[in-house]
Amino acid sequence: MSEAKEGKPQPQPRSAYKVFRTIGTRWMDNDAYGHVNNVVYYSWFDTAVNAHLIEQGALDIHRGEVIGLVIETQCNYFSPLEFPQLVEAGLRVSHLGRSSVRYEVGLFAQGAESTAARGHFVHVYVDRDHRRPAPLPDKLKNVLEALR
Repeated sequence: MSEAKEGKPQPQPRSAYKVFRTIGTRWMDNDAYGHVNNVVYYSWFDTAVNAHLIEQGALDIHRGEVIGLVIETQCNYFSPLEFPQLVEAGLRVSHLGRSSVRYEVGLFAQGAESTAARGHFVHVYVDRDHRRPAPLPDKLKNVLEALR
């Protein structure tokens, strides 16, 4: 059933994402209930997105003229992840504006066909010094376009 009919978020398949990054869980990620705590999922979102942008040469976190500030984030959980386990983070871009981008991230247990969790976050790119919205640099735009 579709989300539009049900109004309830559903897991998504691997085919919904453009690139993947493997992330290892850590002992400290588990909470008292024996699964990865929800706050860790948000750090995986950041890791998947920023590592991809850095590896593609689209983001210089130390000297770049623009930086991305998170202004919105959300996550839906479908099945637990836990230590020790490898997580595969799928990444795509659903919206690309003049100075903003919406990333969507699906988190999969290693080898699983559907998301254990999925969510999004929005970066607004700003001038590093003045913190005012700035146009996306061409290299960044090109990398983001490939994730659409």
